[in-house]
Formats: sequence, C-alpha cells, structure tokens
Amino acid sequence: MKELRIRTLAAVFVVAGVLSWAGARLWSSVGTLPKVPLAAPIVLALIAVVLMATALSLRARLKAQRERRPGAKGVDPLMAARAVVFGQASALVAALVAGMYGGTGVFLLESLDIPTRRDQAIYAGFSVLAGIAVIAAAFFLERVCKLPDDDEHNDGTAPVS
Repeated sequence: MKELRIRTLAAVFVVAGVLSWAGARLWSSVGTLPKVPLAAPIVLALIAVVLMATALSLRARLKAQRERRPGAKGVDPLMAARAVVFGQASALVAALVAGMYGGTGVFLLESLDIPTRRDQAIYAGFSVLAGIAVIAAAFFLERVCKLPDDDEHNDGTAPVS
C-alpha cells in the first residue's frame, strides 16, 4: 500500500481551490452564489475525530501487544489496512472539499461587508480548517499502522544464502 503524499494532497487542494474560485466568480457574475453549508465543517470535524479515535485505539492496542501485556487484544492486520485505506480516502476527499471551500472563501473575502457573505466566508474557513484536521488525523493513523521497514539493511533484496 502506498503512503499518502503531501504533494498529492496539496495539488488536489490547489487545483480544487482555483477551480472553485473561478467558478464562484463566474456564478456570482450570473446570479447568486451557492451557499457553503454549515454542516460542511461539522461533518469534516466528525471524520477527523473518528480517524483520530481509531488511530489512538490502534496505537494503544499495538503498544499493549508489543509489551506482551496479559489480556492484550491483538490488531487484525486486515482491520488495520482497512483503517489506513479509510484514512487515505478521507484525506483525499478532505483535500478536495477543503480546496473547494477555500476557493469559495477567498472569493467571499471581497464582500465581507455583506452579513450573509461574511457568514459564508466563516463557514468556508472552518471547512478548510476541518479538512486540514482530517488530513492530519489520516497521516497520524497511517503512521500508527506503519510496519517497520525490514528492507532497510539489504536494499530491498532477499538475503543470499
């Protein structure tokens, strides 16, 4: 399984932000701007909490397993892999959504004197922050579930007998 790359997430964020900013400018020139829902930052924050709770739970279970504590629950490798895939997918979606709301928020900065647009800009800003929290939690989860590198000492080749 490939690791998350910050470059990929940043590229998704920037492209979505630029397209969203351009779309918001076009949409605003034609009529009204679509609203940033209040639920957007809430849902992203909930996903970040779920990812963080999963990471902390797995970290505690892995630590107990390494220390060979009596009654320690093991971690099923398939469950850990599923958690990492969920984290990676969440991070990609969060980068896309945060970029989209970030671009809209940048556009809304031009009209903060209008109360409804100011509220929309605040919701967009919180959505970006919650998206960053999802990405950070996904990286933490990935780090918790990462296996130690066995190939460090032999350059990825099998030992010769």
